[in-house]
Amino acid sequence: MAKQYPGPHAEAPVEHKGQRWWRVMCLTGLDYFSTLGYQPGIAALAAGLLSPIATIVLVLVTLLGALPVYRRVAKESPHGEGSIAMLERLLSFWQGKLFVLALLGFAATDFMITITLSAADATAHLVENPHLHSTLAGKQVLITLLLVALLGGVFLKGFSEAIGLAVYLVGLYLALNVVVVVDGIWKVIQSPQLVTDWSNALTAEHGNPIVMIGVALVVFPKLALGLSGFETGVAVMPHIEGDPEDTEDRPTGRIRGARKLLTTAAVIMSVFLITTSFITTVLIPKADFQNGGPANGRALAYLAHQNLGGTFGSIYDLSTIAILWFAGASAMAGMLNLLPRYLPRYGMAPHWARAVRPMVIVLTLIGFLVTWLFDANVDKQGGAYATGVLVLISSAAVAVTIAAHKAGQRKATIGFAAIAAVFLYTTAINVAERPDGVKIGACFIAGIILVSLLSRVKRSFELRVTDVVLDQTAERFIRDYTHRPMRLIANEPDNRSLAEYQEKKREIREHHDVPSEVDVVFVEVTVRDPSEFESELTVRGEVLHDRYRVLALESSSVPNALAALLLTIRDRTGQLPHIYFEWTEGGPFNHLLRFFLFGQGEVAPVTREVLREAEPDRARRPRVHVG
Repeated sequence: MAKQYPGPHAEAPVEHKGQRWWRVMCLTGLDYFSTLGYQPGIAALAAGLLSPIATIVLVLVTLLGALPVYRRVAKESPHGEGSIAMLERLLSFWQGKLFVLALLGFAATDFMITITLSAADATAHLVENPHLHSTLAGKQVLITLLLVALLGGVFLKGFSEAIGLAVYLVGLYLALNVVVVVDGIWKVIQSPQLVTDWSNALTAEHGNPIVMIGVALVVFPKLALGLSGFETGVAVMPHIEGDPEDTEDRPTGRIRGARKLLTTAAVIMSVFLITTSFITTVLIPKADFQNGGPANGRALAYLAHQNLGGTFGSIYDLSTIAILWFAGASAMAGMLNLLPRYLPRYGMAPHWARAVRPMVIVLTLIGFLVTWLFDANVDKQGGAYATGVLVLISSAAVAVTIAAHKAGQRKATIGFAAIAAVFLYTTAINVAERPDGVKIGACFIAGIILVSLLSRVKRSFELRVTDVVLDQTAERFIRDYTHRPMRLIANEPDNRSLAEYQEKKREIREHHDVPSEVDVVFVEVTVRDPSEFESELTVRGEVLHDRYRVLALESSSVPNALAALLLTIRDRTGQLPHIYFEWTEGGPFNHLLRFFLFGQGEVAPVTREVLREAEPDRARRPRVHVG
């Protein structure tokens, strides 16, 4: 059935032409694999000589924790909504909406820091290139701001993610990294004393292997950047080619492709994480990782220049800058797709948020602010990025745990609960040691909630009904009034007794001077979930006590439902209906809060205001009477 009163954000779903899963993996890889540009250097700073061991712990958490979680997310949410949508379905009313808004704040942290961190690391590769260092040194903040501005400019002009280009960029970048890793391992094989020196220093610093593993378990949360990409992996699922027999409800082929994508990406990244952390720790002096050092934020590029020459190193730099650039572009596209997916349905998006360009300008300005606050420093932004990533993965682990429990899968519930506990621990440790992520996330959450609530207040008087569905009895009631105005009495049902309707009818006739011979129909609204902004209006006709006709409505808001019903009656009958109210006792502020939070309050004036906005022509506006 066509939407009779489509909301302002109602749009046809976007159809994506299916691509092979490995090609779509390259789209995910723009974000995931590009972290190799800065991950080894950050790992060396965070864990020191323990970096390889801590990285192995991280890989185990990736393969045994994050991967099973997101394989389940792909099954539960096959249309790209991700773990946030799973939690949204599990929680209802305002607590669910506010929880989703908080997760959106951390998602915004993840995406925005991806933009600024990637731009900062691209700048590091530019500045530290031997051919450009003397010219660009000391201009990191300016260059990063220019890169962020250029990214925003691309989106202002119009940007479409090209999977084909992503395949070439990711393929070239991974191939160059294979060369750097193989060369690094060969250098270690040729100089075995390097491993001996590292092992002796590790033993002198931490003692026996048990202590090393214990310390690694404590410090591995600082390496959580290597866990990025899973949420992006499920977000791109609509691009994956499914089987010919796939349906919208059962996209089996798409789910299978998404699982292959997640598994392959995790395995490739795990191999690179272990090998790169090992060769960078063994081959690069510790001092070179420090802030201002030649390996800071670009450990693999440092090895490329040092061991393979300036030409290869420059090619590696260009490839790294390109993939980091596209990681930022992918994050910007993610933000532009993520927020409109949730906020409009909550009534919490300003009208200008529907346009891409104003949103791009806002996000670019936020990128400027973050870059300035962190001095375009890769290391300083690592904590914020890791926090955003870990909160999303933790929420996904909790979501699949609840889903498994509701499905009665006891073993899966226990397993996912253990994984969730690991990620919650990892998140807590990361937040305690690097609180910048929570601070930035809190700023995004506060901004999203403030703008959302202001938008919802401003838009509260919209019709907010996507469709009006009448049952046969309600249809018959309305058809009886094609030649005379229909008169409705708004009633807040109590026990629906005969005396209740008799008393209500008597009061209305007295207060509004309605002749006794005029037929009236009672209308009652039941609010199911007042936190929903737009909803379908269902209308059921009933005859109570063999004499009173009642239209029973179900919606998210009483005034908006009544206004939609009145307009439907007008359009069906060609007559202007009349509705009669009694004033409600209580202060106006309390009524405003009741309307905003619970869809009720002082119904009569709000119903009239909704009608006024929906129908500017007074001559065609249904009549509202209050006594």
